[in-house]
Amino acid sequence: MDHLDAFLTLSPIEKEELTKRASLKKYKRRQFLLSEGEVCQNYAFVSKGCFKTYKVDEAGKEHNIMFAVENQWAADIGSFHSEKPSALYIEAVEPSEVLLLHKKDMIYFYTHFYSFNRTFRVMVEDNFVDLQNRLIQMISTTAEERYFDFVKRFPDLDNRLSNAQIASYIGITPEFLSRIRNGLANRP
Repeated sequence: MDHLDAFLTLSPIEKEELTKRASLKKYKRRQFLLSEGEVCQNYAFVSKGCFKTYKVDEAGKEHNIMFAVENQWAADIGSFHSEKPSALYIEAVEPSEVLLLHKKDMIYFYTHFYSFNRTFRVMVEDNFVDLQNRLIQMISTTAEERYFDFVKRFPDLDNRLSNAQIASYIGITPEFLSRIRNGLANRP
């Protein structure tokens, strides 16, 4: 539970309750935390590794929506709250470990610990702002600008993800991403 300290300052009582209620789970590369059609039952705090959240279109093309790395949370919030099947996949990009908090336990923490409730509300609001900014960026910036922003926001991920995963996230082809990277390498 100590990995949470970087994200959330917990009292001794909160740590004790979290130890009782959270479960540690390991995922192999390419193993799913959530698959399309399943109801999201847990928030997953990533203590080690990386997960990608994506949608597969009718042509079978993968569209990466977000990445969750160490000290971040992964979940389909819409499915979690509505208890409806998810349209998304959440998949381990590399061997990973998460702390899982089931919905009933999240509700327990929301109702019994004000700081937990407030922290999660702020986290969801921050994620909403990030998604808004990402949408604005997708419709108003160049592919090269989106790549620069990706590297700035996720400096450690550039070497942990494939070209295809990064390209999908920024909305270009892997070949075009290679051209952007080659152009940067050849600049004086």
